[in-house]
Amino acid sequence: MTILWRGNWATKIRIGSGLVLFVFALLHFLNIGLGLFSSDLMEQAQEWRKFVTRSLLGGLILYAALTAHAGLALWKVAQRRTLRLPVWEFVQITFGLMIPLMLFAHVFHTRVAHQVYGVNDQFGYIIALIWGSNDGIIQAVLMLIVWAHGCIGMHFWLRSTKFWTRYLPYLIGLSVFVPGFGLAGYLTEGRRVEIAFADPETRAMLQETYNWPDQNAFLALIAGTNMAVNIFWGLLALVALAYLARKYVMGRNSVRIHYVDGPDVTSPKGLTLLEMSRSNGVPHTALCGGRGRCTTCRVVVEEGAELLQPPSAAELASLRAVNAPPNTRLACQIRPTESASVFRVFRPDGRRTRSHASQGQERRLAILFLDMRGFTARTTGQLPYDVVFLLNRFFDAIVPPIMTAGGTVDKYLGDGLLAVFETADEKSSALAALKAAESIRTALTSFNRTLIDEKQAEVKIGIGLHLGDVVLGEIGAAGNAPRTLIGDTVNAASRLEAQTKELGVELLVSDAVLKSAGISTDALNLVTLELRGVSEPIKALAVPRQVLLDSALTRKLP
Repeated sequence: MTILWRGNWATKIRIGSGLVLFVFALLHFLNIGLGLFSSDLMEQAQEWRKFVTRSLLGGLILYAALTAHAGLALWKVAQRRTLRLPVWEFVQITFGLMIPLMLFAHVFHTRVAHQVYGVNDQFGYIIALIWGSNDGIIQAVLMLIVWAHGCIGMHFWLRSTKFWTRYLPYLIGLSVFVPGFGLAGYLTEGRRVEIAFADPETRAMLQETYNWPDQNAFLALIAGTNMAVNIFWGLLALVALAYLARKYVMGRNSVRIHYVDGPDVTSPKGLTLLEMSRSNGVPHTALCGGRGRCTTCRVVVEEGAELLQPPSAAELASLRAVNAPPNTRLACQIRPTESASVFRVFRPDGRRTRSHASQGQERRLAILFLDMRGFTARTTGQLPYDVVFLLNRFFDAIVPPIMTAGGTVDKYLGDGLLAVFETADEKSSALAALKAAESIRTALTSFNRTLIDEKQAEVKIGIGLHLGDVVLGEIGAAGNAPRTLIGDTVNAASRLEAQTKELGVELLVSDAVLKSAGISTDALNLVTLELRGVSEPIKALAVPRQVLLDSALTRKLP
């Protein structure tokens, strides 16, 4: 849970105040939705809510949260050095700035009307006031904007937790249900109120019950609303002026940044390194959105580290959690004032698409199972983002050799993968699999050198190679059926990979692969393995970690 509260005091206050407002909005929208069942139930639930929110302590917490959240949001926008930001963050900020402008009328005609003019601001009064008008549409849209703003914030705050990942499909359903339920209750109650107010006697009785404001009271409430809106527009103008002034001052002074294996850019001083990357179109990973709650934006400062300001306590704690070397910093936290040379530890590479066969097809092919050894022990205590990126770096190292040899990664299995060598015939498939295994060994050696330079432990792997009949095809419901492999050969290859751990070797190659590749097994020291779930014993060549495959075969692969 501590990872959720990382950041400076402003970040923590923004999270805490956001949670208070999110809970208030959730209960408020569910309360409105009760109009689907009855007006009495809707009003009774509102009385329970008001008992909390309009108490001294409840009101203090609610309005303090609202003031703090809005104030910190405006301050954050004023402090921005660039308006280049991810789409989700742009939408969230835009919605956040729209909410007060649309909310003031609601606050003045309910809470202020109640406090100043003694209005009984039950739901019947509120709905009668806005039903069938533009204000009614605005308040319905406001509900959607508030909910979308809150859900975006919750998602990007909690997405690194196991709970959020596990229950995300259900939470998405809930996020759609809440505003739908609220709007349905609003529409149902609106029709009831419309029918009731159509009768003059009932209308007069209800207006007396609500202590309906007179014309002077309405004029005063409208004037108060307009004044609040104008004040907020003034604050937005000040924020815009502060941003433009900061940009003008920064534009007079610039700093040059050299990205290792990347471009050289010139940016105004005062930006964070992450903002410099974004404003210059340099790909820079930052899964937490640049809030200092992960380390995926970290860089190794090769030149100019001594000229940077010392890391804050929060940044230092994050870097220590991943055993980062002394010259590693978080790009979202440093503001270079002098030229520097930096290396981005993690770089986004975009997505690959893959075409799939639409029908099952049986073929004799070589397949490869690979698994990283000791993954659980290695990643215990690490930040979730860094675990993901360790895996991505590992796959970035070993997958290209597989693809170069003619293989395709069929699926990723956590810290391992299943690859198939779908070539023209059985022999070329076996040769491609052997070549891939040899290339993986070379690529892993290079990857481990990088880890050693970063003061991290080497990665060890286990590989099982087997060849036999497999069925390839799309398996699953229509519209959601990825191409996959099934058959006893797949199970046998998986068991071979698991057996490498028992034998203390890196690679087990079945005799079926060797024979199909045209390699004589007479002079090879094969082991006979009884594998769980495999009907017949399998003979295989065991290749220790230190031995290259071509040395074990005493021949060069083509």
